[in-house]
Amino acid sequence: QVQLVESGGGSVQAGGSLRLSCAASGVSVSSYSMGWFRQAPGKEREAVAAIDGDDTPSYADSVKGRFDISRDNAKNTLYLEMTRLKPEDSAMYYCAAERFLEWWLLLRGSKYNHWGQGTQVTVSS
Repeated sequence: QVQLVESGGGSVQAGGSLRLSCAASGVSVSSYSMGWFRQAPGKEREAVAAIDGDDTPSYADSVKGRFDISRDNAKNTLYLEMTRLKPEDSAMYYCAAERFLEWWLLLRGSKYNHWGQGTQVTVSS
């Protein structure tokens, strides 16, 4: 049974940083395509970042240069390092996993079958 548990969310001021973690069980983060998505109230879910089996990252334009996705295979954990946070980054952040996705599908949430419960990020101005 696949389980993804996010942590690390919180409230920060604009310009601050947070690191989100996604602890996985029942799936190996080293061999799955992994992604971070977010959803703000009243808005559709959007992709934030994803990483393929070759550790090649993909980022939404809105977070390029500010966010960094990585994974620790020994800890079976996915991370999202977020810097220079903006109020518009406020959302519930979700971790997702799928066995294999072509690189052009990594940022498509509909292609992922395994999701965590989310962790809230709030950025104040």
